[in-house]
Amino acid sequence: MPIFELLQTSPAYLYATLALLGLLIGSFLNVVIHRLPVMMERQWKLDCLEELHPEKVPAEMEPYNLVKPDSTCPSCGHAIRAWENIPVISYLFLRGKCSSCKTGISARYPAIEIVSALLAVTTGVYFGATIQTALVCLFGWTLLTLTMIDYDTKLLPDSLTLPLLWIGLLANSFELFTSLQDAVYGAIAGYMFLWTIFWLFKLLTGKDGMGYGDFKLLAAMGAWMGWQALPIVILLSSVVGIVFFVVLMLFKKLQRTDPIPFGPYLAAAGFIAMIWGEQLLNAYLSTMGIRL
Repeated sequence: MPIFELLQTSPAYLYATLALLGLLIGSFLNVVIHRLPVMMERQWKLDCLEELHPEKVPAEMEPYNLVKPDSTCPSCGHAIRAWENIPVISYLFLRGKCSSCKTGISARYPAIEIVSALLAVTTGVYFGATIQTALVCLFGWTLLTLTMIDYDTKLLPDSLTLPLLWIGLLANSFELFTSLQDAVYGAIAGYMFLWTIFWLFKLLTGKDGMGYGDFKLLAAMGAWMGWQALPIVILLSSVVGIVFFVVLMLFKKLQRTDPIPFGPYLAAAGFIAMIWGEQLLNAYLSTMGIRL
């Protein structure tokens, strides 16, 4: 039986495949989350050096990308072997410690791998063995990566947000999630809405309320789901943001004046809207006594 036919006829096989793939992708996402901001910073410094002191630009630099150098323990420099890099299993086997120096390994690594697998399985449950599942998995994994990078650095890299936008438009050129017209209007409306909020806030307070990456991320969501999904994405992101803000304040993990990245809340709302947006909208309208 061909693999695709087996995926279509056996939900258990589909979910197991997606879970395994999600764990493997999650391991790679950990690399992207850690290295991409460092790569960006290195490039910024190099650009500044070329502009200000071109004579000091090194003729050759040690490669630093998503492949090189090989992964090592940040404490002792121990090269991580293949068996130490099996998603979740290696962490449990090593009891969350480096095999060489016994320094603790952050539980965040297996957590991201597990979340990546859960996103993939959730997508498979909703869309089945379809091209939509493959695309929404990509959508969810990108949002997870952006969430963690924004949480760590307050950055939403163009190298992730812009391809996400273009892939959404490309997918909807085949009307996989919405019409191309609605996708184009969604991208424009998503960007312009937060752009307008940004400038209104800046005119009133003289401060930046958010970054341009947030505009591009909401534009990408509009490109994937159409302009009709934007109100629920904005509403959900605001609710999620308020809940997390209150929780962090209660546990004294955050001060009222601390900057809060908006990208994670947008990302969470975007994935929820992609999977359950229509049901949530219908439920909300029904409570208001409105029927579509």
